[in-house]
Order: sequence, then structure tokens, then C-alpha cells
Amino acid sequence: MFTGIITDLGTITEISSGEAAARFKIATNYATDTIDMGASIACNGCCLTVTEKGADWFAVDASKETLDKTTLGAWTSGAKINLERALKFGDELGGHLVSGHVDGVGQITAIREEAGSKRYTIAPPSDLMKFIAPKGSVTLDGVSLTVNEVESGTFGVNIIPHTQGVTTFGALAVGSALNVEIDLLARYVARLMPPLK
Repeated sequence: MFTGIITDLGTITEISSGEAAARFKIATNYATDTIDMGASIACNGCCLTVTEKGADWFAVDASKETLDKTTLGAWTSGAKINLERALKFGDELGGHLVSGHVDGVGQITAIREEAGSKRYTIAPPSDLMKFIAPKGSVTLDGVSLTVNEVESGTFGVNIIPHTQGVTTFGALAVGSALNVEIDLLARYVARLMPPLK
């Protein structure tokens, strides 16, 4: 489990074939001697397992399913990614509960300045729209965000200057793809509801 509060910007330094479909080597500022082999790290919101590590890097493997259902298949060497280590009992829950299980890939359709912040309009896969509510939570590329408004096929979020500076949001543009994870509560409430007639 994660909180959606980014604690490092990693850099993809190498992409190769691994035991799964792809192996990514990621440079990090984390103290890697505190990272156990097999630990979970959210990489742009996707929970991945550490399979190897060095003094200032770690490696993860991604399956074909992960490459197909997230933005990871489009990662390139040199790309920056949002990182978050797994939540420990007793840690501050600064964002919201995030599983690191990406539900789909959305796209930025508009960005506009708004009182020092930036308002991003996101078009998620259409089947996810029913899980997104105004003032609810959503995770985009691993970042916990509050939904500002919901339209027929899009929703909006505000990104403050601090978040722009410490995450990949500052470098994103209209057309950029994002990993989308809906709120856990919304997922389970929808599962418990009877189907609409």
C-alpha cells in the first residue's frame, strides 16, 4: 500500500529483457541499503518489485500485462518517474490509500494556468468515469490528487507549484498519457452495488 505522496524522482537508466517482459534500472536518491530485495516501490503509480539494487539504483521487472495496461511500455532511457516506497504502519497518511494497481491509462486534454496553480483536464478510459467524483480522490502517475470537477468524459485536478516541482507533472503536456488508479473505496462500493436495470 502507498499514499500517493511522491518521495523521489527516479530516472530510467537502462531498459532490457528480464525474467519478465522488461527490466528497468532506475537511478534513485533513496538509501538503497534500506530497501529489501522483493520490496514494493510505486513507479509512476505502478507497484513493482525490487529484483536487484546497487548503491544508487534499483531494478524492477514488468510483465507483458503491465506493459500493455500502463504507460510503462512507452518508458525510455532518461525518462523521469515518480517514486514512492511502500507505506509502513505508523507512517503519516498524507494522501489517500493507494494500491499501486493501475486501472487504466488516461490522457491530458487541456492545461491552463489558474491563480499560480495549473488546472489539468484528464480523459480517463470511459469505463472508469463512474468511479470518479467531485472532491473524491484519484491517483495519477502515483500522485494522490483531489478531483475538482467531473464532466461527461473528463475530470479536472489542480496541481500546485510544489507538486509541479517535485513530481513529473511539471514536464507534462497536453497529450501526455498518465497511469490512473481510482479510489479504493469507490471500487468496492461499486462492486457491492446491485447492477442498474
